[in-house]
Amino acid sequence: MNRILSGLACFCIVACTSTKTAPTVDRMTHDPNFTNTETILHVWSWNFPTIAENMKQIADAGFTMIQTSPVNACFSPEGGNIKILDEKEGNWYHYYQPTDWTIGNNIVGTEQQMKEMLDSAKKYDVRVLVDVLPNHTAFNIDLVTDEFYKAVGGRDKMFHTHGLEGIQDYNDRVQCTHQGVGGLPDVNTENPLFQKYYMEFVNRLVNMGVRGFRYDTAKHIGVHSDPVDTEAGVKENDFWDVATGRKEVLGVSLAIPYDSLFVYGEVLQDRNVPEEEYAGYFGQTASTYGHVLREVLAKGSAKDHDLLSWYHRAAPEYLTTWVESHDTYCNANESASLTDDQIRTGWVFLTARQNGTPLFYSRPMNSTRDNFFGDNLLGARGNDEFFHPEVVAVNKFRQSMKGQVEDVRISEDGEVVVVGRGDKGAAVINFATEDNAVQIPVSLPNGEYMDQVYGTTFTVEGGILNGKAKAVTTYILIGE
Repeated sequence: MNRILSGLACFCIVACTSTKTAPTVDRMTHDPNFTNTETILHVWSWNFPTIAENMKQIADAGFTMIQTSPVNACFSPEGGNIKILDEKEGNWYHYYQPTDWTIGNNIVGTEQQMKEMLDSAKKYDVRVLVDVLPNHTAFNIDLVTDEFYKAVGGRDKMFHTHGLEGIQDYNDRVQCTHQGVGGLPDVNTENPLFQKYYMEFVNRLVNMGVRGFRYDTAKHIGVHSDPVDTEAGVKENDFWDVATGRKEVLGVSLAIPYDSLFVYGEVLQDRNVPEEEYAGYFGQTASTYGHVLREVLAKGSAKDHDLLSWYHRAAPEYLTTWVESHDTYCNANESASLTDDQIRTGWVFLTARQNGTPLFYSRPMNSTRDNFFGDNLLGARGNDEFFHPEVVAVNKFRQSMKGQVEDVRISEDGEVVVVGRGDKGAAVINFATEDNAVQIPVSLPNGEYMDQVYGTTFTVEGGILNGKAKAVTTYILIGE
């Protein structure tokens, strides 16, 4: 992840061929005065026309970026890719099975529809991120296109030596970077022909107006300290050097300056993960922090939990955070039992904080805690939560608090949290399923403060915030 420049540089219409040296960014050292202001709406499983139709509402809700589902050619069984989860009519993870690096699939739409969506995003000043997954192909390697195989030098050049074997030990870096995640065939991402083909796809996207990427299964693509697949003729693990514009490959390099993109990798935290090396290339996911936050939400209290630590070695300003992700919702439904109200309180807490770039996962329309997939339609808009007044209020609060350092205070029982931002504002969050009195120190000047959503009045006297918070509800207070 890179801090985003206020203005975007003009970009090349064709792939640049000169080698670029990307500026070195220290993503391990925290700047205590830096404040993140961006927010991401994960328009998960929405198709391009649906995204375009809702772009104004997304912008009005205070989101500065959206993240699409994968846009590449993918596994498309006959009669499938209609339902989010159905034995006959499709599964959400089909678009996580690439068959070629071309733009468009029958879930998100065509390349032309993507162009129209990007035009809409530009109109409303919303930056578009695309979920990319160069690490693997579809389970059935016979479905990978002949064009893709030809481009990488043939089928025998597509995969790592043991790429068709599934990982047994995710803490073994040889297996983690050379074998299949969940059985998905592991691509030889160090093959220069593959790198060239993939970067041509990336450059087509950035030339269309895409301004960032989420790298799926990023920790399964090796860095320089990782084992090298010498049996496959690999000399160095240089995929990330190429992907981030530090190095060209066969005359092709990243078409625009890397520091004009927002890039983060799905580096799920575990043992033996070289987080410091990944931090040299991009921002990372704060997966452990999300897990702790969900435990707090389920319990209704932060007591005995550390919500101040980010549980990550990288600096928090370079972390992408979430209350839940599409994986925590869909894979074993880890977060799906949390109510929309609980998710929303977690979002307000996360977004009110000074650092991290929070991502809001759009749950399926009409989903309930008994029916996780609701209308169960791929391509459709998610539910109304992304423009709930509390979500909108905290998104805008985050932007208005630029430059204001946080001061997080938690009640003795852990049920009420106040995220103060300098002497300019504060967010009040009641995690509990019952009403709570609020009596917590803040840096706001003495006086009365009316909440931005419900009009509830809080008072500050002698540095103590007083008021009453309803169950599983949040309040945004802004000073004059």
